[in-house]
Amino acid sequence: MNADAQLAALEEVVAQLEAEAIDYSLFGGWAVDFHVGRITREHTDLDLVVFLDDLPRIRASLERGGWRHAPEPWEDGGTGFERDGVRLELTFLVPLADGTPAIPFHAGPAVWAGAPGDEECELGGVRCRVISRSELIRGKSTPRADPDDAARDRADHDALLEE
Repeated sequence: MNADAQLAALEEVVAQLEAEAIDYSLFGGWAVDFHVGRITREHTDLDLVVFLDDLPRIRASLERGGWRHAPEPWEDGGTGFERDGVRLELTFLVPLADGTPAIPFHAGPAVWAGAPGDEECELGGVRCRVISRSELIRGKSTPRADPDDAARDRADHDALLEE
């Protein structure tokens, strides 16, 4: 997927979310790129974390912008939207009894270490809220079973430590 198209889509989605006062954070590979200030690799999607309670407003806003809901059969803890060849993955957060944010997986909630809007970064003229660099490093330090995911995480981790 074309990085310019993904960045343009991200800029538009972020503007919509901010206009609606909806908390979000970019995470995943694009968050790495925003922190290091350059595109480090090709990306297959945009990853945002949002609060599940905001989903009706997010969905309405995205649909007004031409996005269509495109869930995957195996999704758990989030959902996806697509437009013009760009995939947007939303990971949901819910507050636990003590207010700690957690991803509502089918098997039970997983605590989310950061909070949406941790930091703001810019890449290619696009500004958005991004999970903290320390949380990215922590997350990219945990090996995943899939060899391709593990290789991407190692490369992301190394890029974050170069700066």
